[in-house]
Amino acid sequence: MSESHELGRSGEEHAAAYLKNKGYKILFRNWKWGNHEIDIISESKDFIVFVEVKTRSANFMEEPAKAVPVAKQKSIIRAAEGYIQRFRIDKESRFDIITIINNNGEFVIDHIEDAFYPTLR
Repeated sequence: MSESHELGRSGEEHAAAYLKNKGYKILFRNWKWGNHEIDIISESKDFIVFVEVKTRSANFMEEPAKAVPVAKQKSIIRAAEGYIQRFRIDKESRFDIITIINNNGEFVIDHIEDAFYPTLR
């Protein structure tokens, strides 16, 4: 497994643990709908939350949240629509980004709620 793939998996583990500690229920990880994928699907009291996780090492120059361009957002939205349709979800949804910076084994987490909206079709 490549170093970047391992960093991503580690970041997703930290993001899932973070969400659980905040009271979210993790419903799915790496959920696929056709060619579209959502890193984490979680649920709070009020929302189904579709989460994109971006993990970077401390020496990476780009801010992780900027690594979710409009095309990726559209892909996540399509997957979320498929999830809502398939499981007949009747709950408000939200699209979050969790950024994780690995600074020599110390993980810094930033949770951006309502990072983008499903109006990007």
